[in-house]
Amino acid sequence: MPRQARLDAPGTLHHVILRGLERGAIVKDNGDRAAFVARLGAVAQATGTALYAWALLPNHAHLLLRSGPAGLPRFMRRFLTGYAITFNRRHKRVGHLFQNRYKSIVCEVDAYFRELIRYIHLNPLRAKLVADLRALDRYPWSGHATVVGRIPHAWQDHRSVLAWFGRTQGKAVRAYRDYVREGIPLGRRPELVGGGLVRSAGGWAEVRALRRQQDPMAGDPRILGSGDFVEGLLREAEERQAGALRRAVTPQATEAVIARRCQREGVSLGELQRGGRRGPLSAVRADLARHLVAGLGLSLAQAARHLGVSTTAIFKILRKTDA
Repeated sequence: MPRQARLDAPGTLHHVILRGLERGAIVKDNGDRAAFVARLGAVAQATGTALYAWALLPNHAHLLLRSGPAGLPRFMRRFLTGYAITFNRRHKRVGHLFQNRYKSIVCEVDAYFRELIRYIHLNPLRAKLVADLRALDRYPWSGHATVVGRIPHAWQDHRSVLAWFGRTQGKAVRAYRDYVREGIPLGRRPELVGGGLVRSAGGWAEVRALRRQQDPMAGDPRILGSGDFVEGLLREAEERQAGALRRAVTPQATEAVIARRCQREGVSLGELQRGGRRGPLSAVRADLARHLVAGLGLSLAQAARHLGVSTTAIFKILRKTDA
């Protein structure tokens, strides 16, 4: 099954999970950990990426970030490539360090921002790298210590996190820490990192309830959010993709597609583009209209100009297809 394209646009909230190749270590000592954190902060500042939460574990890491003007892929490429070079040099090794494809989940801010901050920052406690919340407050390889004011990082946007918990810093820190403590008994929270509809609905119990009610709901493994959020995000992604296709396909390339089809079908290109209807011309024109709009992403007007007919004619062809 082909991999789905990443969903991203500047300003999108992502939960990113990156893992070592074949579950191998991505850090071996505190020198590696310091290099990882330094690289993370430097690239975040250079790319305008807002980092809200992070946790570094021996063989994987979690990040909660809002992509900057250059987008998530460019940030991740600079960060992972730079760190892998440093790691390989320190340990006199060659080859890949990370799995080829990190996991990125687009998140609905209002519903899941606080949940994800807590989930990510509790990772070291769940992994038994620290004994309790007091130890987590001082743990240097997680963003929690920055939020509670113990370890400053200028590149971590802890102010935006605290703004969800109170108007003054002192009250916000206390409320945030209480919220994190309440999350400890909740465990691993698979609904925050699971797949498709399970994640979008908030767990299997909610999915079963929806099925009993015969209530349809959209789900996508790249998205953490409500059904409406999932549907809206996918619709926006389709529109962006169509726009990119329209920009990428040149008039010359479109004409070449039409010419090849005419040659294959044994019809005259000139007659097709003059609106002729003789023999198979109408059927070839209809097939080309569908391909130009649905396959290449051209607008109805662009397809009409290339095929020598009106925009209304293209619309009628597509409407017959939908019917």
